[in-house]
Amino acid sequence: MTDDKLFTPGPLSTSRTVKESMLRDYGSREDDFVALVREIRAELLALAEVGAGFEAVPMQGSGTFALEAAISTLIPTEAKILTVINGAYGARLAQIAELHGIEVERMELGEDEPADPSRIAATLAGDPSISHVTLVHCETTTGLLNPLVEVGGAVAAAGRTFMVDAMSSFGGIPLSMETASIDVLVSSSNKCIEGVPGFAFVLCRTALLEESDGRARTLSLDLVSQWRGLEKNGQFRFTPPTHVMVAFRQALRELAEEGGVEARAARYRANHARLVEGMRELGFEEYLPSERQAWIITTFREPADRPFDFERVYRELRARGLIIYPGKLTREKSFRIGSIGHLTTEDIDRLLNAMREICA
Repeated sequence: MTDDKLFTPGPLSTSRTVKESMLRDYGSREDDFVALVREIRAELLALAEVGAGFEAVPMQGSGTFALEAAISTLIPTEAKILTVINGAYGARLAQIAELHGIEVERMELGEDEPADPSRIAATLAGDPSISHVTLVHCETTTGLLNPLVEVGGAVAAAGRTFMVDAMSSFGGIPLSMETASIDVLVSSSNKCIEGVPGFAFVLCRTALLEESDGRARTLSLDLVSQWRGLEKNGQFRFTPPTHVMVAFRQALRELAEEGGVEARAARYRANHARLVEGMRELGFEEYLPSERQAWIITTFREPADRPFDFERVYRELRARGLIIYPGKLTREKSFRIGSIGHLTTEDIDRLLNAMREICA
């Protein structure tokens, strides 16, 4: 079987060894599976560069499930959140909070405008009722990278709680929860760690979990109950994604073998640089200026000087086993190409050659 190459923000292309690791069935109560989950939790905290005082809580489902678990468990209904929105995923954070009856102050920015730490600091100083700040680290609507450390510093200086959606950055962009003053970080199995879809995880301060006991507004997304169950006997409360967890452990091992997050980031940066160079040669323009662009995924404008049919291009690429993504911009026609996953510059060259043929 030949795999398609996924130039997307997730799910991503995975290694054959990650896929092969799922060939064994595990019972959820087996000692070796319980040990595997414990190993994963410890390794996630190590990747986030935190230890005592923080917990890793895996949750069944996609990244959005874990975000809703974190928001609906850790944030009181009487709280007020400042949500920075410069894309669809920031807007989703606000939507989740509002659905759970939490007041949200929306800081609406342009889709090409990174978060402004000084503006956030001023907003917090002017409204003492705001207790939490939420931010998407890498906004995959465009590929924009928000200034995580600077925003975290402003939030910490104001004495508020900082929650970060690091879905598309964790494992692919070096970060330290302590350096960035992050209290809660959420990511998932099928992004830069290069596992397969099926679970996500919340990394947060132990004190936040302890003070949130009994606060959850849902049964299955009760983060505290999930954490207490894992601490008690290593068990998920409901059926765990056993095969996905095994694949994730293998993906973590391969991340370490590659040289850790710094080495993976270097590969992704090389992929991104080759992609941008080649697409410019084909006459395409990136939406974001380079200083605001992460190496995770790149949004390209549809050309205005010649006919361009994205659906046809997509189908032609798909026939060649190459998958890209449509755009999510609200005001311009665009499309997106990812640089992450089990990809190399040779894969980028293959995509560029196909684009050259199709455009011709």
